[in-house]
Amino acid sequence: MPIETIKWVKDSTRLIDQRKLPLKFEYIYCRDVKTIWQAIRSLSVRGAPALGVAAAFGVLLGLKEFKGNDRKKFLSHFEKICQYVGSSRPTAVNLFNSLRRLKAAVASHPTASVGELKSILKQEAMAIYEEDQVRCRTMAGFGTELIKNNSALLTICNTGALATVDYGTAVGVMYKAKEMGKKFKVFACETRPLLQGARLNTWELLRNKIDTTLICDSMAATLMRQGKIDAVFAGADRIASNGDTANKIGTYSLAVLARHHWIPFYIVAPFSTFDRDISNGTQIPIEQRAKEEVTHFAGQPVAHRDVKVYNPAFDVTDHNLITAIVTDFGILRPPFKSNIKKLFSENVSA
Repeated sequence: MPIETIKWVKDSTRLIDQRKLPLKFEYIYCRDVKTIWQAIRSLSVRGAPALGVAAAFGVLLGLKEFKGNDRKKFLSHFEKICQYVGSSRPTAVNLFNSLRRLKAAVASHPTASVGELKSILKQEAMAIYEEDQVRCRTMAGFGTELIKNNSALLTICNTGALATVDYGTAVGVMYKAKEMGKKFKVFACETRPLLQGARLNTWELLRNKIDTTLICDSMAATLMRQGKIDAVFAGADRIASNGDTANKIGTYSLAVLARHHWIPFYIVAPFSTFDRDISNGTQIPIEQRAKEEVTHFAGQPVAHRDVKVYNPAFDVTDHNLITAIVTDFGILRPPFKSNIKKLFSENVSA
């Protein structure tokens, strides 16, 4: 079910403020790079593919500040804007891949004027936006073969339209399966500490009239033992070249549980989420978030004010716990290292 999570509107970026859902549906209009940086940092916009687009749009907003035609000064300003946008969140590689693409676009036009470079960068940013729409729908088409009729699926965090431009990754596969007439139900983990599963995933799934049951994260093992889960679907924020996958904290736990109960565990992520520069998951930077996300709920304290807090936003699932990775170029299965290498060699310009 398409939802316009992020869109370029009249030289500004319009975002759904995901901090307000499901109680309020409100937009944020980002007219400068600082506003979109804060939107990324505060999780008003989140989800690896959406962050890739937000980064590209953030650069466009930052370039609006530059006046004049001095190419050297423009390139210096452009580099500073890219560094600033890149400082917003460290784990989702889509964000950095978008910045890399914009830099490559500039480098490939060594004689272009400032005006021409601004036009080139806008075209590239819009291409990143449009490609996400296509990639998500293509992934969904491949992934539907993994959903059997009358099955029960488990998922974590939000991997629907709100995590992308307008469709979704793991939940996008479910949308496509529903469009094809398949019957299934979904168990959605709440996803502590910020409850993206409870607040966002259930909001999307119910809007699309998909049979959805919300569970506490700690209930997943019991459901699996009771034989109530047939498959687990999760998204990804960064995938190493061996298939190790970083995703929302709690994903690794589900993968371990799924392996113990002989339940298939699937990752759904586009080509842009793979990081060919790292060999395994130990090299993935894991974002540490503020302690208040754990010690407070809805602004109210729920823990002793002096307690120490460990709050990583993501964990890494070992590749040997993953049954398959659904991409926009097809379904990857073990051995992941060689198959991911093949994916890049065949689609290096993707």
